[in-house]
Order: sequence, then structure tokens, then C-alpha cells
Amino acid sequence: MQKPTLPKGTRDFLPKVAAKRKHITQCIEESFISFGFKPIETPAMENLTTLTGKYGEEGDKLLFKVLNNGDFLSKVKAETLPTSNELLPQIAEKGLRYDLTVPFARFVVQNRNEITFPFRRYQIQPVWRADRPQKGRYREFYQCDADIIGTNSLLSEYELICLYSMVFEKLNIKEYIVKVNNRKILEGVAEVANCKDQFKELTIAIDKLDKIGIEGVEKELLANGFNENSIKIIKQSIRTFEFSEEGLAQIEQIIGTSPIGLEGLDEMKEIVSLFNASKPNIKIELDLKLARGLDYYTGCIFEAVPTSIKMGSISGGGRYDNLTEIFGLKGVSGVGISFGLDRIYDLMEELDLFDKSNSQVTQILFCPMDKNVIPTLIEILNEHRLAGIPSEIYPKADKLKKQLDYANKNEVHFCAIMGSQELDNKEITLKNMHSGEQQSVKLEDLLILMHESI
Repeated sequence: MQKPTLPKGTRDFLPKVAAKRKHITQCIEESFISFGFKPIETPAMENLTTLTGKYGEEGDKLLFKVLNNGDFLSKVKAETLPTSNELLPQIAEKGLRYDLTVPFARFVVQNRNEITFPFRRYQIQPVWRADRPQKGRYREFYQCDADIIGTNSLLSEYELICLYSMVFEKLNIKEYIVKVNNRKILEGVAEVANCKDQFKELTIAIDKLDKIGIEGVEKELLANGFNENSIKIIKQSIRTFEFSEEGLAQIEQIIGTSPIGLEGLDEMKEIVSLFNASKPNIKIELDLKLARGLDYYTGCIFEAVPTSIKMGSISGGGRYDNLTEIFGLKGVSGVGISFGLDRIYDLMEELDLFDKSNSQVTQILFCPMDKNVIPTLIEILNEHRLAGIPSEIYPKADKLKKQLDYANKNEVHFCAIMGSQELDNKEITLKNMHSGEQQSVKLEDLLILMHESI
């Protein structure tokens, strides 16, 4: 007999966990809708030509490839068998999506005649990465994305950062900080450090700072050919600044000789001015350590990080100017934000932020004590369901203890018990499973009483 197993980095979710996850996605989706975002969906599989080359060399390594149908080796040339790089395109044309942003860019290009720009989309679907599984990092996980594409207005960045406030308020997450940076400012740091040609290697190394520390970043930069003077300037530059005009002035002292850096600084000045004018209740800091290692980011980037416990970001995003151009549509800039459902769940579980009263459990279980009462109970059951009260009926007349045990294990709030005598008297025994109290209720009064009790 084969023992059932799951692939590493994937999980089953029992009803309690699934209900909590549903609560998170509902709060996020409600926020997306209130900001005017519209839902879309894309396939789990994309052509590898769509996915590869968009996430950087390390991202490409984490793509799950899907073998071609049938005898996938039948068309392989014998001389390519020893070389995996030449073999792969011949046996795998598709892959599981790595994120929702690149497929969204492909979606925009293919459906550009069916959507209106600027287009505001949201999407809540799973993604897959062939990463090493560990706490807070899985191979299959959900992303909850919102993007505004078809405008380069920095008001979009402002709105997405404000979206954090609404989502986290709904989820009762109080202690977090939004970190903001701009890839152009980082390019400015690279320019003044005389390593502009190694910008990609710089962002990849900085993106690992939380994992490997500043010494690890320094080692990686040295291994990639950065000289000690460049590393010294980089280390002095990548630090945290106040999200204010004063903080921007300090950054200008570092990158003031870089045209691209000043361009990014001007963008940040506009975003800071928007927040100064509206004063939303969000804690924000300018963090030059923030790099967002994906290749497609070109402008403002941001992350939300919890401050009460040590954990990576629970949301991130940024501006991408050239992503649709890869698929043949130039001049369509976009900016997006992504909430990590799984990390948010882990955070809320650790901080005990979930509401103890689970509205998704069955509120009332109808318990038949005799077979002849089942038709009446079904009629009452349907009335409760139509009234929006989650309701069940035990599938057969059985011992009361067995039915009550079932109710307790499933955290049912009330049991409505009926035997032949109750049927004759047109009443039902209602038992509160939390307090243990029970009372006889006339059938015509049961629905009113249930509405008052929940």
C-alpha cells in the first residue's frame, strides 16, 4: 500500500485554517474593490518563453518546468542530450507561473483592445517557485495583487501605499512599517560608486541583506568583482532615511552628481509631497537598503514589514516601465503591489489576531431522533439557509450523544433536536452548545430566535 505524501513546500489546509485564509483574502479583496480594482484570472501554466528572462538569472532557476505531453523525448536530437540548456526547450515548453505580474503584462498585451487604460486589476491566485522550503517560504503559495497600468502618474504609487493602511486595518495588523525606495536612486548610488555596469549584481546582493547580513553582501560584491572603494561607498549609502523633505535632502548629498539618481529623487519628492498634503496614518521610511531583486522594476519600490516580530516582508511591489514592451507593446508603464497570503497568515497566527468567533462554521445542526421527523427538519433547514444562517442536518436518526459529539467537534453553535413528541407538539429542543442550556421552542419562533442569537 502506498503511503500518501505531499511534495515538499506544499500543504493541505483543514477547515479551520482554510477559513482563516479565506478571511484574509476577503479583507484584501474588499479593499481592492473599494479602490476601484477589477478582477482578472490567468492560467496556472504559461509558455516558458513568457516567463524566462523576466526575473533575473536566479529567478529563472526557480521556475517549475512542465514536461511536454506524451513521449517528450521523441523529438529530441541525440546530440543535445548531454547539454541540459539545449535539451530543456525541446522537452518543456511550459512552466508554472512564478508570480502574477509577468503573466499580467502578457494579459495586457493580448487583451489591449478589450480593456480601458489606465487599467486597474486585482488577482488572487497561487504561484509556484522551486525554492528551498522553510518557515514563511513555500513552493506553492498565494499572491494577492493589485496593479495600475497605462499611466506613469505617481498618484498611483501614492494610492497603492495607502492601500496598505486599509488592508492592514481590516486585518487588525497594527505594527508594521512601509519601506520605500526608488531603483533610479539605487542606480545613482551605483553611479557615484563607479559600478554602474554592475547594477544588476548590486541589486541582487542588496536584496539578500536580511538573509546574509552586510558582511555577506560585502563578500558577494567582492566575488562579483566590485572594488573595495565602491563597496565602501555602497555601505555608507544603503541606510534608512526619514520619509520627508529632510530625508530626501540627505540622499541628495549622496547621489547629487548622478542624473539618473536625481530623476529618482524627484519622483520621491512628488510622492512625499502627496503624503504631506493628505497625512494618512501610515508609518513610512525611505530605505536605500530596499532593492527588490526582480529585473523588471524601474522606479519606485516598496515593501510592508511587520515590526512586532522578526519576519520578512508581507507585501511588496513597485513600478515597471518596460514589461509590456517585451511582448510588443511599448510605452505602457505600470505599478503594482502584492500581498503574500501565506506570510500574512503566519503573522496573524503568531500574534493571535484572528477573531475567535468563526462566522463560517455551522450555526445550527438539526438532529433527528426519529426517521419520520426528517421531512419536517428539511423544511426548517431550508428556511434557515435561505435566511443566510449556515445550517446542517445530521444525515440520519442516530443516538443523541453521537450527534452532539459531531456538533462539538465541528464547533457548531446550536443543536435543534426533534423526536416524534416534538413533532406532534410543533416544537423543537434548542441546545446552546457553548453554555449547555436548552429550551423548547415553537417551530414558528425558531428562525427569529436564531437571528437574535447569532
